[in-house]
Amino acid sequence: MKTSQSLSRNKSLLFGILLTSFSFLYSGAQSEKDKKTSVISTKPFSDSMNHWYGIADKNNIVNPIPNQPKYEESEYTKIADNIIYFQRDNGGWPKNYDMRAILTTEQINDIVGSRSVLHTTFDNGTTYTHVYYLAQVYTLTKIEKYKTACLKGIDFILEAQYPNGGWPQYYPLEKGYSRHITFNDGAYMGIMNLLDKIVHNDPNFSFIDAETKSKVNTAYEKGIDCILKTQISDHGKLSAWCQQHDEVTLLPVWARKFEPPSVSNAESVDIVLFLMKIENPSEQVIRAVQSAVKWFEDSKIYNTRVETFEAPEMDSKFKKIKDDRRVVNDPTAPPIWTRYYELGTGKPLFCDRDSVYLYSLAEVSRERRSGYAWYTYNPEKALKKYPEWQKKWTPETDVLKK
Repeated sequence: MKTSQSLSRNKSLLFGILLTSFSFLYSGAQSEKDKKTSVISTKPFSDSMNHWYGIADKNNIVNPIPNQPKYEESEYTKIADNIIYFQRDNGGWPKNYDMRAILTTEQINDIVGSRSVLHTTFDNGTTYTHVYYLAQVYTLTKIEKYKTACLKGIDFILEAQYPNGGWPQYYPLEKGYSRHITFNDGAYMGIMNLLDKIVHNDPNFSFIDAETKSKVNTAYEKGIDCILKTQISDHGKLSAWCQQHDEVTLLPVWARKFEPPSVSNAESVDIVLFLMKIENPSEQVIRAVQSAVKWFEDSKIYNTRVETFEAPEMDSKFKKIKDDRRVVNDPTAPPIWTRYYELGTGKPLFCDRDSVYLYSLAEVSRERRSGYAWYTYNPEKALKKYPEWQKKWTPETDVLKK
């Protein structure tokens, strides 16, 4: 009897140990899972971050210290605090800083002390990315300062919009090409994708009041209208968009000296992907998508590959150059597109810092040839999505059918 009781106690003890171990492991797994779900991606800040570390700029408020430490992505409140440090008095942000940097006291003081400088922008993934990050942090924490900063950022975006629906690169408006409506580097579509989240009730924006939501809805519709009006028409035939459009005439315009008015395939892809997301698209939206997709198909370049290779190091006014690029014939290469196509002729177009039109990569100076993305595969993204979109919204009209 004692032996039986002893065995029973041992079994109970063993079961208890196993149960405790399982509970501990399960708890640890849950804790790890919770930790993962609480990470907010900082990838949207990567363009600005890379510029801060990679390009010395005497106009920066602060520059990185050697081996600047960084917060883990799970430390989202500390990253959000950085975002608030950088927010200017008008609600916008300056570009080219690392939101994950563990800032020194001196850096923080310099940043906070510059809040009245209204050099604020949408360039390099700035402002609209900060707004969405703050919305996510407020949703997780319910800490009021993140909500306040987020709403201030939304107000800035709404104020910066032109009456015709477009957005400049910088606001308040500055001299030069930054006043133009800017599709370059994802600025315009970054804003539109943010507004799309608010319009379509992304849970991270559930705190937005009815008045602000109404203003966002209006800005969103105006933004779509401007997209449709800026699509390039050549003798009545629509193609795609330019990197920048005049803020008054809406026509394609020069940006930097090597960025000519042209059909700009790389920037146009994000516009088309956005238009494809619209439910129950209007006839104008359908026409815009069909026309751009047909343009992408017709402007394919075959048997072409761009090759980067090592070359003797040389100094330019802008940076040290250690490589070069060339175009090679390759019958196995997938279709590729140039970044620019000449208005009127549809020819692949290149340019240099002297703004002279060129028609091959080999004619471009080595500094610009190796330092700029002259070719792109991006249109393939729109072409791949088109069949599903076409079957849903225009089953009787397929512009890709030969």
